[in-house]
Amino acid sequence: MSKVRKPDADPTPPSEAVIEDRKAAAQAWFRQLRDDIRNAFEALEDDGGRLRDDLSPGRFEETAWERKNDDGTPGGGGVMSVMKGRVFEKVGVNISTVHGRFSERFAKEIPGAEEDPRFWASGISLVAHMQSPKVPAVHMNTRFIVTSRSWFGGGGDLNPPIPVAEDTADFHAAFKSACDAHDPAYHPMFKDWCDEYFHIPHRNRARGTGGIFYDYLNTGDWADDFSFTQDVGRAFLEIYPKLVARRMNEAWDEADRETQLIYRGLYAEFNLLYDRGTRFGLMTGGNPEAILMSLPPEAKWP
Repeated sequence: MSKVRKPDADPTPPSEAVIEDRKAAAQAWFRQLRDDIRNAFEALEDDGGRLRDDLSPGRFEETAWERKNDDGTPGGGGVMSVMKGRVFEKVGVNISTVHGRFSERFAKEIPGAEEDPRFWASGISLVAHMQSPKVPAVHMNTRFIVTSRSWFGGGGDLNPPIPVAEDTADFHAAFKSACDAHDPAYHPMFKDWCDEYFHIPHRNRARGTGGIFYDYLNTGDWADDFSFTQDVGRAFLEIYPKLVARRMNEAWDEADRETQLIYRGLYAEFNLLYDRGTRFGLMTGGNPEAILMSLPPEAKWP
């Protein structure tokens, strides 16, 4: 990806103790963000559902998993949090922290791994598929990766089966505000990167209505890079529940549902064919159930 160059080796690399402190801080933040998002989504389940009063308010169910390295040593793990309710048909808010060694083939694709194949990665990944076709589906993730170099990545993008200009504008505005607080160049760059990344070549169309996407973020100011990544999570937590509350009790019909199911097929095609996060998880021995949590509970193809 040409928009942000991959991180060069640090001429004055931080000490091992500093790296460990950074890992702990990032891991703790992803866990806190997970908890805050789950609380907000469960509150929407309590408040909404007027159109699905046949269903009880959903609650997240946790499933912990452990990863083993190829040599059988512990390689970290994570926690899946999945809820199926009356507002959220299926939503997963997963956290993971994994470590080990990249395969020789995969190491060539990862900055810093050709010099040393050891890696550590922690992050949060969220995908929500909604009961109502009027409520946009959404994806968000942020992560911190350490090889012989280190960087942040992530973003969020809106995926409405039935796009509404107001919702798209508000979603973009929230992320623009987070970007502008750190660097005015971030939003146009990361917005364009999102549009490019979530383009589906074989359909010649976008997966959704965009957002931001960034990777290899290592400006030399780790504290600001971490603060920006936190602000991305906060921006998502601020705007997306508002969009859900705005649309979740609007009437919809079977034609709307058909539109939603066909759109979900498009979403699944991208995630299975092109998504780098899916590939990274599978190539590093992650939990397939957690990695494929992004797939919708029901979909159709025309």
